[in-house]
Amino acid sequence: MAGQAGGESGDPRAWLAVDETAAAFISRSLDSRPPITLPPPLHRAPLRPGNVVEIAGPSNSGKSHLLLMAAVQCILPKELDGIYFGGLGKSVMYLDLDCRFDVLRLAQILRNRIAEGSAHLRNGDLEKDGTKDEFQCSFENTLFSDCMRRFLYVRCYNSSEFTAALKTVQSQSRSEVLGVSIYFVMIDSIGAFYWIDRASQSVRESKGKSLQSVTETVVHEIRKFLQLQPALVLVTKAPVYAEGTTTANDFNRGSSKYVPEDSTVLRYPRQEEERTLSYREYMPSIWQSFVTHRINLQVEEAEVPSVQENKVFSTHTSEWVRPSLKTKEKFSIVDDGVILIS
Repeated sequence: MAGQAGGESGDPRAWLAVDETAAAFISRSLDSRPPITLPPPLHRAPLRPGNVVEIAGPSNSGKSHLLLMAAVQCILPKELDGIYFGGLGKSVMYLDLDCRFDVLRLAQILRNRIAEGSAHLRNGDLEKDGTKDEFQCSFENTLFSDCMRRFLYVRCYNSSEFTAALKTVQSQSRSEVLGVSIYFVMIDSIGAFYWIDRASQSVRESKGKSLQSVTETVVHEIRKFLQLQPALVLVTKAPVYAEGTTTANDFNRGSSKYVPEDSTVLRYPRQEEERTLSYREYMPSIWQSFVTHRINLQVEEAEVPSVQENKVFSTHTSEWVRPSLKTKEKFSIVDDGVILIS
């Protein structure tokens, strides 16, 4: 039977009560949650609201930088005054658990994107001295301020503050920011309090809070938010690597019922031999099963020369392991964001 135009009032029951074919239902579902395009190297896997993406990698592998790039993509408008910026025009909630957030870096990436989009403002005419005219400067500053208002930042110092902050995400989403709901939730980094909680586990258990229950609360609060507001969750995590025999909690354990396909062995070139390191999963199984996508980042020893001011940038690699794309990409981090290396 043909689909009807009902179900647009926001009531889930009305949305499901539409009389239509299965093909029409699938098409309508995909239209309601369109795919999200993120900057490289996050652009390879198709992402939609409701997905939970884990970005894993050691220190200096570019995890936080990719979050900032994705945040800028979200808070920038798609188009403004006839100028195309290619953003989403939505709000971001950034939960900083590592206390390493660099607002100047965020501002730099955002200003570079705005300058790139508005380069042809008023036909790109510049004053004779090569500086921007007053109108263009005013336009860029106003847009920068509007975008930054859509970036919500929360710093947490322990698991209790983290779970409390997740509850505020729900209230913020209801109130909206500048009339725009939260579309990206970013957590940097999910394992920041794990080892502290594990060390004090005996004390926590005496108070009725085990390490498992803390993770369950985190997952529960995120799920509650996703039920209220379809959003993309981006999470960074510093992994643990180990050499030698595997344990029952490793990702490369083929019998795991939570993450059977999430096995990866990373090889690091040495002068005379190669050493194989295994990625050891330490987060509880409830978190492992909650993650829908995972990308691993690494830093290579090789450096790439740049044509700009004779700078030399380190080389990074990315590999999607959930879904497994079986390809590695190389990229370098620059002032404007990321450049892919062929």
